[in-house]
Amino acid sequence: PPDRPRPAVRDVAGAQVPLKVPAEVAGRLTALARAEGATPFMALTAVYAMLLGRWSGQRDVAVGTPVAGRDRPEVQKMAGLFLNTLVLRTDLSGSPSFTEVLRRVRESALDAYGHQEVPFERLVDELAPERDPSRTPLFSAMLLWQEESAATAGPRTMGPLTVDRLPVGESTAKFDLTLGVSELSDGSLSGALNYASALFDRETAERFAAHFARLLESATAEPGLPVDELEILSTAERGLLLEEWNDTARPYPSGTLPALFEAQAARTPDAPALRYEGTTVSYGRLGAEADRLAGELRERGVGPESVVGVCLPRGIGLVVALLAVMKAGGAYLPLDPEYPRERLGFMLDDSAATVVVTDAGLAALVSGGDSAGNRQIVDIDAARSGLPGPPAPSGLSSTGGRTGSSTTCTGSWSGPAPEHPAYVIYTSGSTGRPKGVVVEHRAIVNRLHWMQEAYGLTGTDRVLQKTPYGFDVSVWEFFWPLMTGATLVLARPGGHRDPAYLAGVIADEGVTTLHFVPSMLRAFLAGPLPALPTLRRMICSGEALPADLVTAVHKRIGCELHNLYGPTEAAVDVTAARCAPGLPVTIGRPVANTRTYIVDDGLRPVPVGVPGELLLGGVQLARGYLGRPALTAERFVPSPFAAVPGERLYRTGDLARYRTDGTIEYLGRLDHQVKIRGQRVELGEIEAVLTECAGVDAVAVTLHDERLVAHLTPATADVAA
Repeated sequence: PPDRPRPAVRDVAGAQVPLKVPAEVAGRLTALARAEGATPFMALTAVYAMLLGRWSGQRDVAVGTPVAGRDRPEVQKMAGLFLNTLVLRTDLSGSPSFTEVLRRVRESALDAYGHQEVPFERLVDELAPERDPSRTPLFSAMLLWQEESAATAGPRTMGPLTVDRLPVGESTAKFDLTLGVSELSDGSLSGALNYASALFDRETAERFAAHFARLLESATAEPGLPVDELEILSTAERGLLLEEWNDTARPYPSGTLPALFEAQAARTPDAPALRYEGTTVSYGRLGAEADRLAGELRERGVGPESVVGVCLPRGIGLVVALLAVMKAGGAYLPLDPEYPRERLGFMLDDSAATVVVTDAGLAALVSGGDSAGNRQIVDIDAARSGLPGPPAPSGLSSTGGRTGSSTTCTGSWSGPAPEHPAYVIYTSGSTGRPKGVVVEHRAIVNRLHWMQEAYGLTGTDRVLQKTPYGFDVSVWEFFWPLMTGATLVLARPGGHRDPAYLAGVIADEGVTTLHFVPSMLRAFLAGPLPALPTLRRMICSGEALPADLVTAVHKRIGCELHNLYGPTEAAVDVTAARCAPGLPVTIGRPVANTRTYIVDDGLRPVPVGVPGELLLGGVQLARGYLGRPALTAERFVPSPFAAVPGERLYRTGDLARYRTDGTIEYLGRLDHQVKIRGQRVELGEIEAVLTECAGVDAVAVTLHDERLVAHLTPATADVAA
C-alpha cells in the first residue's frame, strides 16, 4: 500500500535503501532450499512474496524477475541483449507454512523457466490486462538475484583498461518496488530495495527492508509455522503499536448521565438549558419536569435494566422524556416517529419494552407488535406539568425543587449505577433483523468527559441538536451541553434536512458548536450562507470526510473542523482528529480510556502503513447486542493484547491503517455494510427482506450514486408474470 495516491501517469523518480542478511540466516535459507530441491533464488522469492502478501493483504502475489535468455548454445557467445522478464505467481492461500510456499514457488518458477522464451510483451498481449498508465502490467514488484561469482568479482583487465564494480545510487524506479540481492563471499547477503519515491516515503522503504530481513530470519528458524504467524515486527514496533499509541488512560467521573445533569442543574438552576422555537427552559425547570415524569415511570415498574421506548418528535418534551427514563433507572429506546410502523413494532418486541413514552398523536405508531397487549403507554403531555412557561406547576418550584408531589422521583431511589444501561439504539443487521446495542452509563460518561476536556464547552456555548435521536450522534448533542452548563438549541422536526433553515437557526440562536454528516455538510455549503460569526466548532462523523470539504469549511466559514470516528458499539466516537486544509484527512488517535488495534485475519497487529481490520477496546465498549449472545460473542472478542484477563475488543469490520505519526487512516469496509447520509445500512438486511417477497428467487443490493439499487432474479422465467 503506497503512502500517497498513485499518480495518473507513472512517475519514474526513485531512491533506494540498503539491505543486509547475516551469513547464519543466509546459510539456513540455502539449506532449506536444497532440502526442497530448490535454489536460494526460489527461497528468496518465497520470502519476498510472503512479505508482499502480508503488507498488501493479498493471497495471490505476482513478482517479476529477469532471465538472461541465453539457454540456447547458439547465443551463448553472441553479443546483444536477450533479457526477458518472467512473472512468478505465488499462491499464499490456505495459511501455508514457509516450506509449503517454497514448494509452490519452485513449481511456479520451473513452469516459468520452461516458457522463458515467450516475450513478456506477448504475454501482456495474450492476457490483455486492463491497461493503467500509472503502473506496469501484470506485476509491480521485481526481484533481482546475483550469485557469488558475479557479485564478488574483482577488477578485470581489458587491454589497457581496468574494469571494477562501483556502487551507483539509483534515482529512478522502473517498478513500485525492486529488491536486489547479492550473495557475498562470506556467505552473507547484501542488497538494496529500490522504490518509487512518488509512492513511498523513505521511512516506509526502510521498514519494508527491515521486515524482509526479519521475515527471512523467522521463516528459516521456524519453517513449519504458517506464514501469517511468522514474526515480522520488531519488539520496538510491537511496543509502539500496542502500548505507546494506546497510552490513553485518564481519570474520569464514575457517574451517570442523570447525575451529571443534576450536578449542573444544582450549580446553575436559572441558566438556560434549552432553546426551542423561541422558548427558553432553565436547568432547574428541566430537571423538575424530568423528575416528575421519572416518578411516574418508577411507579410503572421502570428501574435498572428496564428498556423504555420513547416515541416523540424533536422538542422540549423529548429531552424531558430521555432524562426521565434515565433518572428512573431505565435505558431509553429511541423510536423515531419517521420509522415504519413494522420496524417500531419489531424494536419494541425485540427489546421487551413494556413502557413507552409518547403523545396522543403518535400512540398508534407504538401499538403494534406481538407484545402490544402488555405495553403501558405514557402520554408525555398528560404526564408533564405544563412546561414551557411560568407559573411553576403544582408540586414544583420554578427552580426545580420538590414540594412533596407523590409523582416525583423521590424516596430511597438514588438513581442508576455506572454499570446500568443508559440507552439501547438499534442498528442495521445483516440477517434482516436490526440489532439493539446496549450502552452503559460509564461508557457514554467517559465519552462526554473526554469531549469536554478536548473542546471545553462553557455557559456561553450553544450546541445545535439536529441529528435524529435514533442515531448515536444525538447522544452527545443532547447531553454534552446539559452536563457542562451550555445551552442546547433544538432544531424543529425535519429541520436537519433543510440547509437554509439550519443556517438561519445557527445565525439567529448564536450556535457555537454543531455536527454534520459529510454528505449533509456538502449540501449545507452548496447554498448561500449568512454570516455565522458565533460558529466556532464543527464536528463531522458518520461518513468518510473528503479533503475538499475540509478546504471548503475553512474557506467559507473559518471555524474549527474536527473529524471523529466510532460505531454505536463503542459509545459514539473513539478517535478524533482536527482537520486543516492541505493535510491528509485521518480519523486521528484514540480518545481517553479507549484503545485501537489494526490487525490481520488472525488478530495479529499489522505494521504501520499496512491495512487491517480496526479493533476497539477500552471503557467505551457497549455491553453487547440485546438478546443476541451469539452475535455479541462474535463481534466482542477476548483481547489477545490484554494485560488483565477478561478485556474485550470490538471488531468494527472497518479497514484502516496506521500512519507513521500514529494517526489512523480510514480505508472503507471489509463487508457489505454501507453508509448513506451517515446511516449504517447492512445490504444483507435489505436483501433478506426482498428475498421473502413473492416471485423473487435471488437478490443483490448495491450502492450507486448514494442510492440503493436492488437487482432481482425472478422465480419464474416469465418476468411479466
